Amino acid sequence: MSEKVKVVTLGCEKNLVDSEIMAGLIHQRGYGLVEDKEEATIIIVNTCGFIDAAKEESVNTILELADLKQTANLKALIVSGCLTQRYKEQLMEEMPEIDGIVGTGDFHNINEIVDAALAGKKPIYVGNPIFNYEQILPRRVTTPRYTAFVKIAEGCDNACTFCSIPIMRGKFRSRSMESILAEVTSLASQGVKEVSLIAQDSTNYGTDLYEGFQLPALLNKVSEVPGIEWVRLHYTYPGFFTDELIETIASNPKICKYVDVPLQHSEDSILKRMRRPGRQKDARELIRKIRERMPNVAIRTSIIVGFPGETEDDFERLKEFIAEVELDRLGVFTYSFEEDTPAARLPGHLPEEVKEFRANTLMELQRSISDKRGGRRLGEELDVLIERYDGRSDVYIGRSQYDAPEIDGEVFVTGKNIQIGEIAKVRVTHSFEFDLSGVVVE
Repeated sequence: MSEKVKVVTLGCEKNLVDSEIMAGLIHQRGYGLVEDKEEATIIIVNTCGFIDAAKEESVNTILELADLKQTANLKALIVSGCLTQRYKEQLMEEMPEIDGIVGTGDFHNINEIVDAALAGKKPIYVGNPIFNYEQILPRRVTTPRYTAFVKIAEGCDNACTFCSIPIMRGKFRSRSMESILAEVTSLASQGVKEVSLIAQDSTNYGTDLYEGFQLPALLNKVSEVPGIEWVRLHYTYPGFFTDELIETIASNPKICKYVDVPLQHSEDSILKRMRRPGRQKDARELIRKIRERMPNVAIRTSIIVGFPGETEDDFERLKEFIAEVELDRLGVFTYSFEEDTPAARLPGHLPEEVKEFRANTLMELQRSISDKRGGRRLGEELDVLIERYDGRSDVYIGRSQYDAPEIDGEVFVTGKNIQIGEIAKVRVTHSFEFDLSGVVVE
């Protein structure tokens, strides 16, 4: 009987790429890939271990899928990803349902791990997370045919006190420009129009391989690949956001005018304890320069509330900062205690209810800001990538260059000759808190 494999992905887009590569390797081996977990004889759970909520989701998912050994066809349950890289001994000791483990630096060995698990050997492939693929590995892209994520680097060197990514993903290491361009070219030949370049710290791209910051050069070269219409950039570290990068994004029509720059906080005392680059005046200056050069830009950031030592005054000033700079997109996270990180040893940890209250307060503030920022698009003509059709409302739904896949708002579109997977010119007629609607320009 040919094995049937289901890959379950939890966590971020970087994990998604790893899962797609594992699926590609498994398919190349001759095993079938299935969507229905009940059909699967092998299930691979690619876990996230970044914060407590993600760890809890990962553990619950593993336990839920393990039940299929009793009720369905499941022979082997393999766990991969960040949780396994950090907690391999605890997982194997406390969850005997697991038949094999693979870390973040070993997922390219997935076929050997599957074979060993089926043979009852309980393999553990967790070494130093230094893997960084240069060759074009087989990949089963699971995003819609017109969009895909491409990793440009692995790991991180920034040593933020709250972050466990270096523990799970290792030190920063760039992929070569040749490798990235070869992968983008391959994706474009399959119909991909939008590529989202991702890394834990994309702005530092190339400094370990070449002379200086090479992200501007990479962006320009990716935009020249035939078939690519949008190039989107994620996770730009504020300390390395150069004037050259601003100019590159502004001047290249294929690069989305979308800046994803996690600031994490506004107050200098908190930023210092977080070991983040610069101070509030630097964040204000960066936002000013970006908007001066790109008036229509959409800026997304993430903020952590309830960091150890964050006072009521710190939070009030953070609210004032958010209200003043009026960013287009905002993700708010409560501080998560992460063992083995410097922040875990800091004094002044706050109760969960205080952190939750502050997060909810900030998101309520952002609702009105997003509504206001969306309103400035009224009457504007936007290029919209059409993603699906809602028959009940007789409306197409897509995204503009100002909206990243899955995390940002959408554009509801009416009109004629609209095709899914194509980019349509749309005049904005209505704005909502996070979404827009409009009609196709004939």
